[in-house]
Amino acid sequence: MGVRQMEVGLITEGTYPYGFGGVSVWCDQLVRGLSQYEFHLVALVGTGSESLVWEIPGNVTTVTPIPLWGPVPPSRVGRRALRQFAPALQLLFDSLLDPDDHAQVWFAQALRALYEHARQEDLAVVMNDELAVRMVLERWQRDPRIAATKPTVGDAVTAMRLLMASLRPLSVPPPHVRIVHCVANGLATLVALAAQWEHGARLLLTEHGIYLRERYLALRTGPYRWPVKSLLLAFTRRLCMLACSSAVLVTPGNRYNQRWEERLGANPRRIRTIYNGVDPQAFPPAAEEPAVPTLSWAGRIDPIKDLETLIRAFALVRYRLPATRLRIFGGTPKGNEGYLERCRNLVTELGLTESVTFEGRVEKIRDAYAAGNVVVLSSISEGFPYTLIEAMTCGRATVATDVGGVSEAVGDTGFVVPPRDPTAMAEACLRLLRDPVLRTRLGRAARTRALGQFTVDKAVSSFDEMYRALGSDMPLPLQPSPARWWELPTRPVISA
Repeated sequence: MGVRQMEVGLITEGTYPYGFGGVSVWCDQLVRGLSQYEFHLVALVGTGSESLVWEIPGNVTTVTPIPLWGPVPPSRVGRRALRQFAPALQLLFDSLLDPDDHAQVWFAQALRALYEHARQEDLAVVMNDELAVRMVLERWQRDPRIAATKPTVGDAVTAMRLLMASLRPLSVPPPHVRIVHCVANGLATLVALAAQWEHGARLLLTEHGIYLRERYLALRTGPYRWPVKSLLLAFTRRLCMLACSSAVLVTPGNRYNQRWEERLGANPRRIRTIYNGVDPQAFPPAAEEPAVPTLSWAGRIDPIKDLETLIRAFALVRYRLPATRLRIFGGTPKGNEGYLERCRNLVTELGLTESVTFEGRVEKIRDAYAAGNVVVLSSISEGFPYTLIEAMTCGRATVATDVGGVSEAVGDTGFVVPPRDPTAMAEACLRLLRDPVLRTRLGRAARTRALGQFTVDKAVSSFDEMYRALGSDMPLPLQPSPARWWELPTRPVISA
């Protein structure tokens, strides 16, 4: 009889195996690289109509999609029985509207109570009921800060609809595993917390970007009124704090993330940075540079990638070097079509239609890097971007915005500029385009740096070490105790 493989629950949101992007690449590398483990994938998706876009490796036993949106199921207990949810809902709303630290304990208790209630009734039914709408509206009216904004019934309905989607993971039985590995903070951690409560699973939290920061950025320009925004932001902040304090180990994709995680309550000794890695064989040195000076960009078309700054920077470059081209590679996720149109309109407005091309997805991403003399990254938020380390592995010089772990990746092998600064980006691009000797030297240095520090084998072996420690009685790979006078007090950990 063979040795039973260790089972790991891998929890994603909006990525693997239903979406493309850097996080999905990382997940596929991890699962394929750790073939000695048996994975149960739990994927938070939009509606449940999404199709798989990745081939599922043989060591994946189950794939469970959890739709956040969709029809509300019929009640199993009837409206009268929904009153039993009132204390948990009251505690949840109190925790979201009270800014003090003690409310974090209330939040954890409310989630645990809602999870227990979800055995009897789907939480979508509860949050969609008049009871929840009335309770949150009454609670808003008792808070002078919110009452001053004159919240409406419509605001309450909208808030409950959004919370309904957010809480849906608690209505699905969690995987029965020893290790539950979330590849992002936020909603995915609800599955992990449920696995802790139900099965005593050990939570490993990996953050590529900063989930909380990206939610702040998204909601800032969202269509909702302040009562709704404040409730959603409080929910996200409380949930991220609970996940950080509950995780046995936290593995940010860069050191920049660690500052956020410590402030959210993660024990500094339990944080270990593990950089993303690439397969050197898949990214050999790029062929000869294009004869026409060209800037290349690769990624998904998304506001967080800030293509508008890139396009404005390119307009400044082309004013000085009229022959220059900009080639934009990448697909447009569903829902971002309006942003693509906005970018196309900006290209037209700036008179760049003859020199900017939107290429769509490319079969081999290395071809996108080879298409440019310089590879540019313009994001306003990143973790440890694959675009950057892949381009570096191909030996291309880069210009990138100073966000997340970008400066940690680039080191002294490329130019790092402030985000949302088209002038600085243009100057850096011009310097590289005009100096082929510098461009070649930096490209070679970038490849050497990537091969030495950012390989997939190095990343996968680090997680193998994490899994072996979490799945056994081995000592955890903790960091030495930091001697920091500013270290935050430990936040309460809510156990099962």
